Amino acid sequence: MGVITALEIQKRNQERVNVFIDQEFAFSLNLLEAARLRKGQTLSEPEIASLRADDAVVKAYESAIRFLAHRPRSTAEVRRNLESKSIDDPEIEQVIARLTANRYLDDEAFARFWVENRLNFKPLGHTALRYELRQKGIADTLIDTILSELDLTESAYRAAKSQIRRLKGLDARTLRNKLGNFLKRRGFSYAVIEDVILRLQDEDDVDR
Repeated sequence: MGVITALEIQKRNQERVNVFIDQEFAFSLNLLEAARLRKGQTLSEPEIASLRADDAVVKAYESAIRFLAHRPRSTAEVRRNLESKSIDDPEIEQVIARLTANRYLDDEAFARFWVENRLNFKPLGHTALRYELRQKGIADTLIDTILSELDLTESAYRAAKSQIRRLKGLDARTLRNKLGNFLKRRGFSYAVIEDVILRLQDEDDVDR
């Protein structure tokens, strides 16, 4: 048991309130939670423990929101970030559930964002995209669905066109080999690579 003897807004963060019990600092809460308390109120040990646990989730949630502010993230990325801050698993799961309910986390939307971003700024093939999405913790079934919808020939073509500018002056065979290896490193299939090189030949960008 303990009696709340003071509720003081923090000087450095006016969104948080320090709670003093029996004249000693006990814990801090955000303003919304602290508004439910009053000076002179008696708290049992279970109530104190519950307030501390709830606030741990709130702080973890706020940390996750800051992490998401830079760019969309996958669920696995957010989970790894919270784990790196030594936040306990039960709190992490509560945060993940809340973020998902509030639509801050959506692995399908994230995966589509990631693929679209790659195709626009750094075209990659199925192999490379699959690898990157797996690294982000996206489930294989979702990856399969998204990749099955893609026709990467146009992306490979745009990537090859940008690369040709750097390979001007090479003989036809060397140019084809370098283009093929470049597209292979980007994760494009042999079939896509062949189609692209044939298209470039038809456009006279690559000699036969």
